Amino acid sequence: MDLTVETFDREIDQALKVFEKYVVCLDKPPEECAASLKSLMEKAIQAYATRAPHLRHGIAADRQLTVIISQADTPRPLCGIYFNLHSPYRKPAARAKSED
Repeated sequence: MDLTVETFDREIDQALKVFEKYVVCLDKPPEECAASLKSLMEKAIQAYATRAPHLRHGIAADRQLTVIISQADTPRPLCGIYFNLHSPYRKPAARAKSED
């Protein structure tokens, strides 16, 4: 199956409705959230398409959103979109060296 961002339009639309209705204190307005979701979806699809044979997921995240594309028993993979308070997939920020 050829995956594109449009393959997951239903999931993106549902996530944006939740974002507009319930999420009130993130660093991005709804328009930026939509753009971020599409960008992260592209990255998750790329990670999924190029994953190693023993892996089942493609993951992309920023500070507020995590997108996971997961292998399923059907041709269309599953898609999860999460609003983060904390993401275990986010790389830790580099700490500045303190001068003593």
